[in-house]
Amino acid sequence: MSDIDALLEERRGYVARGLANRVAAVDDQLALLGHKVAKPTERADSAPAENAAQADAAKRGPGRPRKIEA
Repeated sequence: MSDIDALLEERRGYVARGLANRVAAVDDQLALLGHKVAKPTERADSAPAENAAQADAAKRGPGRPRKIEA
């Protein structure tokens, strides 16, 4: 796997997760290597806010119980 292939794979992951700042950083590295990429898509703007809140809650999980101090 070449450097460009690795960066493109990394970029796909960032686009899927909606991390526009990371996509831009990878695009900069691809440009330094002479590879042109399409403009990044704004996936985060197109997702409804309630879906984002549900996804955030699902990531956190229930946590562990708090200690009871006597």
